[in-house]
This record gives sequence, C-alpha cells and structure tokens, in this order.
Amino acid sequence: QVQLVESGGGLVQAGGSLRLSCVASGRTFGSLVMGWFRQAPGKEREFVAAISQSGSNTPYADSVKGRFTISRDNAKNTVYLQMNSLKPEDTAVYYCAGANPGRSYNYWGQGTQVTVSS
Repeated sequence: QVQLVESGGGLVQAGGSLRLSCVASGRTFGSLVMGWFRQAPGKEREFVAAISQSGSNTPYADSVKGRFTISRDNAKNTVYLQMNSLKPEDTAVYYCAGANPGRSYNYWGQGTQVTVSS
C-alpha cells in the first residue's frame, strides 16, 4: 500500500506564496498519477491539479491556472504544489492523492491546512 504525508501548509497573507509537499511511501510512486485536491469549510472537495507519471501532463482547475504549479520528483517519492498569488478563496484543507493508471484516486493523505488572510 501507499501512504501519503502532506506538509507545508500554514497561514499566509493574500498575494503570498506557499509550497506544499507530499511524500509517498512504497516503491510504486513512479507508476502513480498524483493529484492535489482541496476542501473548504462547508464545501465539497474539489480538484486542484494533477500530474502524470512522467510529469509531462499537468491539468489544473481553472481557478488556480497560472498561479499554482504541480511538479514531482520520482527519485524522492515526492509531489509538490507551488502556490503563488494566493487569495482568501484558496483557504482550504489541501489533500494529496494517488491513482493507479486508469483508476480513481484511492490513496489519500491526511491533509494540510492552508489559510489565506485578506
């Protein structure tokens, strides 16, 4: 099985930046599609970004396009989410997730809180 542990969340002012990291256990990280999702209070969890196994394909939600960048280092079993120009509406718990090719996301981290103050 794969375990995912996120870090890097915190409190930041609007316009600031944060970098989230997600470290995966196990030897299968390189074969997984990885994604970031977020859930704000009272709202459903939503997709933020994903990255293919090689890093060549990186779809984003429209709300974060141009501000967030997803990347991965397969040698370190780590996926990152660089978040720039943060807005108060980006406030949420951010989750890292992994999926076997062609399957739904079935590996999830515990989440890390991101709070953006205005």
